[in-house]
Parts: sequence; C-alpha cells; structure tokens
Amino acid sequence: MSFDINNLRIGIVGLGYVGLPLAVEFGKKYPTIGFDIHEGRVAELMGGTDSTLECSSEELAEAEHLSYTSSVDEIADCNFYIVTVPTPIGDGNRPLLTPLRAASNTLSGVLKKGDIVVYESTVYPGATEEFCVPLLEAGSGLKMNADFFVGYSPERINPGDKEHRLPTILKVTSGSTPEVADYVNDIYASIITAGTHKASSIKVAEAAKVIENTQRDVNIALVYELAMIFERVGIDTEEVLVAAGTKWNFLPFRPGLVGGHCIGIDPYYLTYKAEQLGYHPQMILAGRRINDNMSLYVSTQIVKLMLKKSIQPKGARVLMLGLTFKENCPDLRNTKVVDIVRELASYGTEVDVYDPWVDLAEAKDEYGLDLITAPEEGAYDVVVIAVAHDEFRALGADGIRAFCKETSVLYDIKYILPSDAVDDRL
Repeated sequence: MSFDINNLRIGIVGLGYVGLPLAVEFGKKYPTIGFDIHEGRVAELMGGTDSTLECSSEELAEAEHLSYTSSVDEIADCNFYIVTVPTPIGDGNRPLLTPLRAASNTLSGVLKKGDIVVYESTVYPGATEEFCVPLLEAGSGLKMNADFFVGYSPERINPGDKEHRLPTILKVTSGSTPEVADYVNDIYASIITAGTHKASSIKVAEAAKVIENTQRDVNIALVYELAMIFERVGIDTEEVLVAAGTKWNFLPFRPGLVGGHCIGIDPYYLTYKAEQLGYHPQMILAGRRINDNMSLYVSTQIVKLMLKKSIQPKGARVLMLGLTFKENCPDLRNTKVVDIVRELASYGTEVDVYDPWVDLAEAKDEYGLDLITAPEEGAYDVVVIAVAHDEFRALGADGIRAFCKETSVLYDIKYILPSDAVDDRL
C-alpha cells in the first residue's frame, strides 16, 4: 500500500500537555484536527488560550491548519491518527489502561482502510500490539497490516520547559511494517528539527520510552538514599554532590520529590510486564519504594526540627511554598507535595499552601485544598520550600524568612537557598 504525505490529514486524540504541542506543530504544515472529550478544553483552545501554558496564544495562532473539536464525527475524515491520552496507574500500582481503551474504541468507530494509528502514550513493551490493536480490530472489523496500520512514537515533552521544545527533542519512531515505519518517520521528521530515530520495532520504541524515566527514577532514589545517610553523618548532601560532581562522569542528580505524569508512574508499567513474564524486578521497585516514601521522610524531619526548637506541632502554622510537581508550570499531576501537606496536618498543624502557578479551582477539585492567594508576613512557625518556582528564588532568604515567626523552621526541599540560610534541607 502506498502512502502520500501530500494527502495527509492528521487527527490528534487528546489535547493535554503532550497532544496540544504536537497538534500545533503539525497544524503549521498539515490539515490537523485536535480532538478532546472535554468540551471546556476545546472551547478555551478555540478562544486562543492554553491553560497548561505549554503553548502561547501566538503559537496557537501560528497553527493556521489546526482546528479543534469534541465531536468524533469531525475526525472521521482523517487518515493519520495520533493518540496522546494519559496512562496512569491504579490500585496496587498496576497500569490503568482505561484512557487508552477509550481512545482505541473511539478510533475503531472511524477507522478506514489505509489509515494509520500512532500511539504516543507511555506503555509497557507490547501494549500497542497486544492491547490496543485488538480493540481497533474488534470495533472496526478491519485487520492490522492488511487494512490499517499502527505505529508508536513515545512522547518526550517536558512540561514547563521552554528550552527543550517538541521540535528540538529527538523523536523515536516505529511502525507495524517497514513501509509504515518509514512513512511515520518521515511525517515526524517534517516537524522535528532535532531529527528522528527509527526503532526496529514497536516494542523497542515502547521499551525505550519506559526505561528513560525508569533510569531517572532509580538515580533519584540513589540520591535520596544518600541524603538520608548524610543526614545521619551530619554533612550537607548538596556539598557532597558538588564535590563529587567535579569528576567528569559523575551524574548531576539532585534530591527533590518525584511526582508528575512520568517518572513516578512509568517504572510500574515496566515492572508489571516483567512480572507477567515471571521476572520480579528488585532494583526498580526498591527505587520506587524509596521515592514514594520521601514525603513521609521530609515530614518527619520537619517535625523533628520543630520539636528541637520547642515548637509544638499541634496548632502550629505551616506555609508550603509550591504545590506543582515541578517548577515554573501549573501541572499538578501526581504531585508529592500533597503527601507532605497531609502528613504534617496529621500532627495537628495548620497548613497554608501558596503557589502562584496553580489554578485555585483545580487544586480544590483535584486534592480538596484551598490555596491561599498570598502568605502572611511573620505568621508561620514553619516554612517549607517545596517547589523551585522562579518567584520563590527571587524572594531570596530574607524574603522567605519574612514569612517566619521569630522562632521558626525553614526547610528547603529544592536547594534554592544556601545551606547557611535554612534550618535544614533534603
């Protein structure tokens, strides 16, 4: 079967942090329709606004061939579909494929002979062909590689990162036949200035993505464990890392809560597949346990510091600076700051959360938290720097200390202040 890039009509399924930048870039060159089941999301994009802040109004306007819809019928004429729905975890840290199932079922209703479906959602190796394809076939009555084709190209979007943008991040591609793999690669290569890497199979491309974040997760867990050791030794972790970093091949990982849509989730997809095949991962799951428990560790350290200063936790006022899972973005997905808030609250503290990047309604809806719009000066027994937003960096030590009572604890999770300016840091 021949494929013609000049006849390309792209449908993007899911317009979140991953799907929208993709739709915008393709929409600059090809007829592209962005589909999302949330009518409010479609409405705001049609109005030229992106609440995720991944794309500016100017960037949205540059995509002159891009339109948006919440109607499946409007993407029926597309011939190249890209699925960018989330792949979270559920009970027992097992993959929750409900969004992927829904997207595949939706596409099966509009799938035609000659169409190509490319998945970008992070999955375990084999998920595209073993889980998604049967859904496409069952709903459409068509057969893969006879009637329609599939590909996999893992997303590498870094939310909030204005330096590493979609076109400047090398893209891994793959397809269900050699011809489709070439075609998929050519399409992505037309918008990715950094270039592409065509994997030998869909499973290889799936595995490449899932180990990218698994590797980071394990390395961060190592740094966390080092931090817990050095706390007992009585030395500053950052000072040790700076000294060790003078060697050319030392990896520059730093402590910081592991949340978000990828690093804290993707390893579980790999371990799930491994256990299905009879192998029980040890190092990966050990790293996950360490990282998942760091919120509890941080909370315990803060309470210890309070007691050393004769600050009773019950009734104490705590200011949490930051709620997002990372700096300079509004993304609240899987943020571990919430765990610290809840743990400190369990001691009877009164926790105020301040984050200038967060939509207040979203924080309330997602976590039941009523964020404050501005901290009070001289009001807090404890101030925790949880996220390294530029706004907090700009305050400096004096600006942040201004929120503290005369006797207080200042704890820095993200190393934005010098060690001698805080009571302790991770």
